[in-house]
Amino acid sequence: MSEINLSGKKVLITGGAGFVGSNLTERAVKCGAEVTVLDDLFTGTLDNITKGINYKFVEGTVTDNDIVVKLVKEADYVAHLAARNIIVSTKNPRNDFEVNIGGTLNVLLAARDHGIDGMVYTSSASVYGNPRILPISEDEKPHTFSPYSVSKLAGENYCHAFFETYGVPVAMVRYSNIYGPKQNPQNPYCGVISKFIEAIDQGVSPQIHGDGRQTRDYTYIDDAVDATLMAMISPRAEGEVFNLGTGSETSVVELITILSKLFDKEIIPEHIDRRDIDNIRRRVLNIEKIRTRLRWQPQIGLDVGLKRTVAWFLNQKG
Repeated sequence: MSEINLSGKKVLITGGAGFVGSNLTERAVKCGAEVTVLDDLFTGTLDNITKGINYKFVEGTVTDNDIVVKLVKEADYVAHLAARNIIVSTKNPRNDFEVNIGGTLNVLLAARDHGIDGMVYTSSASVYGNPRILPISEDEKPHTFSPYSVSKLAGENYCHAFFETYGVPVAMVRYSNIYGPKQNPQNPYCGVISKFIEAIDQGVSPQIHGDGRQTRDYTYIDDAVDATLMAMISPRAEGEVFNLGTGSETSVVELITILSKLFDKEIIPEHIDRRDIDNIRRRVLNIEKIRTRLRWQPQIGLDVGLKRTVAWFLNQKG
């Protein structure tokens, strides 16, 4: 991981008790930051943050403007991760709008009015829909196929507008299928990898929606956290949007094959119907922009990342 110095800096992390947020919280503390976490614990949990980590927790939501103003006013940097995820967003588009768009606007207004050294907004590769060209570059025209992708793109647009109009030093990163330790399979909104691991460990056939040939760019959590912090603090990132992935395309069937080797057992998945959110056929990101501008590139390949994730899951069982 890159050397990132946040010594003496105050960092506000919205959504800091979630899967990515908790990993980001711990990394920021280790980099010397005084971290405040704002989270409504809708999907996050304080159990995600390792005991002994020194941080301040505020239970609340980014839709509460008074709380947002107070916390942003105290911060040097802001990492804005708080959002309703794709499954929740599809079930309740109005709540998606209020949190993902309205909450982002609250954070940006507070950043504009009180001044910060840097901010990062976490978006999603889902804004691309089914792209024309692979790997997908940041110049690809967005195709928003879900309420979630609509709201994440709207957040990006607000970030661009606040950078251009008010000079808010904000960068945007588009996450692609982040996985790793702390992605709890008991959480109904977690990613496919942790659900597969739990099913295989229990001797249950993992369920694949559709034929399993759909591909994704799976990104290990440590790499994602590293890139997110770099985008937050780097002046070269301000006003820019970056793909955050690996540049490697993996099908769901290939994922099962790798996991079968790690568990040393034959795995026969169960194919079930596609869901309404399963509308992206292929995804792999071009990461040249973040590599050249921020000198970041992923360090953990899928084989190693899955091995670490499986080890964490088995360790959690005791």
